[in-house]
Order: sequence, then C-alpha cells, then structure tokens
Amino acid sequence: MAEKAALFEGYLSCHVCSETFRDPVSLTCNHSFCSSCLQKFWEQAKNKNCPICKRKSSKDYPSINLSLKDLADSFAKRQNNGSPETEKEKEKEEVVCDKHPEVPYWFCEDEQRAVCPVCEFSLHQSHKVVPVEQAVSDLKDQLKSDLKSLQDKRDKYKQVEKTYNEMVEHSKNQLLSTEKRIRAEFNKLHQFLKEEEESRLAALREEEEQKGKTISREMKRIQEQISSLSDSISAVEEDLQKHNVSFLSSYKPTQTRARDQCSLSDPQLVSGVLIDVAKHLGNLSFRVWEKMKERVHFSPVILDPNTAAHCLYLSDDLTSVRRGDTNQQLPDNPERNTKYATVLGSEGFSSGKHSWEVEVGDHPVWIVGLAKESVDKGEKYASPEYGFWCLVYRSGKYTDGADKTVTEKKSLQRIRVQLDYDRGEVSFYDPEDMTHIYTLRDAFTEKLCPFFGIGSAGDAKTTDIKICQTKI
Repeated sequence: MAEKAALFEGYLSCHVCSETFRDPVSLTCNHSFCSSCLQKFWEQAKNKNCPICKRKSSKDYPSINLSLKDLADSFAKRQNNGSPETEKEKEKEEVVCDKHPEVPYWFCEDEQRAVCPVCEFSLHQSHKVVPVEQAVSDLKDQLKSDLKSLQDKRDKYKQVEKTYNEMVEHSKNQLLSTEKRIRAEFNKLHQFLKEEEESRLAALREEEEQKGKTISREMKRIQEQISSLSDSISAVEEDLQKHNVSFLSSYKPTQTRARDQCSLSDPQLVSGVLIDVAKHLGNLSFRVWEKMKERVHFSPVILDPNTAAHCLYLSDDLTSVRRGDTNQQLPDNPERNTKYATVLGSEGFSSGKHSWEVEVGDHPVWIVGLAKESVDKGEKYASPEYGFWCLVYRSGKYTDGADKTVTEKKSLQRIRVQLDYDRGEVSFYDPEDMTHIYTLRDAFTEKLCPFFGIGSAGDAKTTDIKICQTKI
C-alpha cells in the first residue's frame, strides 16, 4: 500500500521542487510543473525550454491544469489529514482500477464515469474532471431534489384521489336523496304516471352508472400514476443508499425516469362527474304537464346543487336557498364555489329573452342576477367588470355590484330579473307594479347563468330567497 501511495505521489510531484504540485501547469510536451517553479526555472535558464526534455515551450504563460490541480490538492489533503476511512469501509468501496486501487479516483463529467488518474491521465486532460467524492455528493444532491419533486407530485395525485373518493361517496348520497325526492314527487301523481316515474329513475341510475365509470376510470389512472411515482421514489431511495461507483453506474436511468415523471402535468379533476340532479328534478312536474296540467307549477330557474357553496342549503325542489350555520360535507368538485356563498342556476342562456322573479322578503344580504359561465368563482366583486350583472342588497342599500348605488324609494320584497341576450341587456324590476329599477348593458359573448348569493339572515323573518313559480 505504501509503495502504491509512493508511486502515485511520483505522478503528482513537481520535477523542479520534488513536492506535490501547487497550481500545476502542463507544457505541450505533456510535462507538468508547479507554476511558480517553472517561472523561476525559466528566469534562471533565460529560455522557455522544458526542464526535463529541453523542448521549447510554445506558451509564455501556460494556464493552470485544473484537472491535475484538483487531483494534487485532493492527494495533499489526504496526506495531511490521513485517510478517514477504516479498512472495513475501504473493502466496501468499489475498485475502478486493479493496478491503483488506493488512489483517489476522478469522475469525468464528459464521460459520466469514474476514472483512474494514473492510468487515464492523458486521456482526460481536456475533460472536466472532479474528485469522485465531490461528484457523488453533487449528484446525490440533484437526486434528492428529484426525490422531493416526485414526493410532491405524488402528494398532489393523492389529494386528487381523495377528492374523487369524496365525490364517489357524495354521488351515492345524491343517488339516494334524489331517488327519494323523485318518489315523493311521483307519489303525488295518479297511478297512471307510474310508467313515467320508473322511466326517470332508470335515467338517474344510468347516469350514476356512467358517471361512476368515469370516476373509476379517472381514479384508475390516478392510482397508476401514484404507483408509478412510488416505484420511482423507491428506485431513487435505493440508489441513494448505494456506494460511489455502483451509484454512478446506475443513477442516470433512475434520474431520467424521475425527471420525466416530475415533468408530468399536475392532476386535474374532471368536471361533470357528479350526478346532474337538476336534470332529474328540475321542472319534473312540468315535463309531465300534458297529463297533469291542472296540478303542476313551473319554475323558470332551477338551482344547481353541484355549484352551491358548502354553507348553502337548497330546498328539495331546488328553487330556494338559505345560508346555514354550519358547512356541509360536500366534495370540492370544479363546479362548486368553495370561497363565497353563491349558487348558479342549472341552465344558462346564450340567446333570446328570459325572465324570472325572486322573493327576497326582508332578508338583509342578497345578490340576484346573472354571471358568465366561466366566471372566476373566487372573484370578490359581483360587478360587470368581472362578468356579473346583478342587483346587490347590503347594509340597507341597493348597488350594481361595483358600489354604484341604485336609487329605490321603497324596500323591495320581490325582484324581477329580465335578460335580453341578443340586445345585451339585463334589467331589474319591482314586479309588484313593474317599476323599472335599472338596466345593465354589455356585449355578451358566452353563456350566462342565473346567479344567487345570500348572507346570514340574522333577525330577519325571511331566511330563504326563493325563485317564484308560475302556474301553467
């Protein structure tokens, strides 16, 4: 071992001062010397010849050989401090070169491998090489960063999976509650409506099955991604436990795979996977109007429970809404407003004239009107600037949502909302005497949905705001 160390020391010794290189430079003849030793030699010799072979140098001031410097500095440090490794640890280290197992190896970044500085010195003079310990440390730091990215990515997929599980459970509850409501409606009808009732139940179950399949398919894909990410994380963790050369020989494909997976787009929840309750319940009686004409009423707007905030409670017929004291356990599906107490109508409008009335009573805080289908659910202001055309009542005054006060001589109990899509007008009236309140004008470019917001009722007698029904 001492002989090998002495041999290696010979390769790293300056032929002028006979000590380990300090800032070594290499001449075109491939002989190397300490930079200061070479300059002193040239000053004394009064020429630019190599001290060994006497060949004239083509460079007046040769640049530092960084690869040789790193190797010499590493060797000098080991000589001064002694080897920190025990014999047992050295036995575990992989050997790059059988001839020189004790020398501190290089890592060639150009070729991405560990090399012997004695045998392969001349082959890597123009390459970027660093001590193998430094290379391992740097590469493990990179892989640890990749591991963190993989873990973060898996956490996002797990969160989506959790939301899907909540949606599955909620969908089952929707199935049960919607089925109960449908039965309650049909129980009011005569026996001859039984066939219509069963037809609608079948449609409900078919939709639940189809949307259940959609969720199952998406969940399967999410689970496959989680499994794949977990496998990659395990592979990275396994590589991080390996020793230097073994690690260097296997880390690259693991890192490539990890980075490929880290570049995957974040998981997104699919819209429209909850049961469209409004489709089954909305205007149900009106749809059998030909048979029950004298007994049914029609609601021009049906509220969509899949868009309602957690704190809002809708009536069974989906025509009224109130603000509750506690939040319901509802999934955060993309359609739902999770920030503000609002709910949308189940059907939007992209042409024609439409109108409906809303009973607000003495409720102290409410918003009625329309909103763009693509409106930002986190938007704070219900004004035209942000895609809302509404009448807002708060703090005893009426505004247009942009804090512009609307003058009204009396307290309104009902509001009539009137949309003329093609003319770009949203108007509000007092339906008691059809007094015009105000009109908003704009150029509509997308579907508009009925929009409702409600605050706490406090001591008011009216706890719900309700869409008024009409008799056919």
